[in-house]
Amino acid sequence: MSATRGLQGLRRRGTAAVLHLALAGLAAATLLPLFAMVSASLMPSGESTMTPPPWLPSRVTFEHYRHLFTRLSLGRTLANSVLLAGSVTALSLLVNSMAGYAFAKLRFAGRDRLFRALLSAMVVPAQVAMLPLFLLLKQLGLVNTYLGVIVPGMASIFGIFLVRLYALSLPDELLDAARVDGASEWRIYRSVILPLCRPVLVTLGVFTFMGTWNDFMWPLVVLTDDRLYTLPVALANLMGEHVQDNELMMAGSVLTVLPVLVLFLALQRHYVEGITLGGVKE
Repeated sequence: MSATRGLQGLRRRGTAAVLHLALAGLAAATLLPLFAMVSASLMPSGESTMTPPPWLPSRVTFEHYRHLFTRLSLGRTLANSVLLAGSVTALSLLVNSMAGYAFAKLRFAGRDRLFRALLSAMVVPAQVAMLPLFLLLKQLGLVNTYLGVIVPGMASIFGIFLVRLYALSLPDELLDAARVDGASEWRIYRSVILPLCRPVLVTLGVFTFMGTWNDFMWPLVVLTDDRLYTLPVALANLMGEHVQDNELMMAGSVLTVLPVLVLFLALQRHYVEGITLGGVKE
């Protein structure tokens, strides 16, 4: 009996070891392009185009990063991306959390029909709405302004849906007790809903920041002044001007990826918690 148990335990450990080895291999394969990008950005000019291409630089140099900031003014572009992504994320969290809470816990006429109408709009591709949205912003005088990029991202159907789904799991008795104590709806939202919804708000914030940071099409359509360009747009222009300078392009790509990667790693625990706890059923 003990020999059988020992054999079963050995099999389980062997299966776990094989599984961990396979996961480690998949993780290494996933990180390989990132490693190659960072390595190429540190190589002297022309070294990454050698045949076969080297995995490590023969001499580590930061000349391409200095070139991006001193000659191509990428520091200003980086500040533009931080400003726009941070503004859109903060406003989106405010608007989406208020709307999600209202759809989940407040009773008003046509609530469910309005929410179903919002969900039906999710099937409309963003490219279809791009032209009428641009014409509307043009009438408002918001073309080639930061507000032209920020305002359309202040609310999203996905964000409202995600917050509502999470808020449905909150007990109604807690909100009723706050109302009995004389708390206003704004006080309930600020002091009760926001702290309890922190995991899903962090998840939504990561989604929104990453989406805004990596967005290329909408800033390209709205912004015409190169001084207002975000990193993806500036990097695309850089590719046209320096198509042969692979190391310079890799340095620009590293600067684009690094802030998002740091943000995700810093908030990974809250992100996973929000995804896990947000999967409740009505």
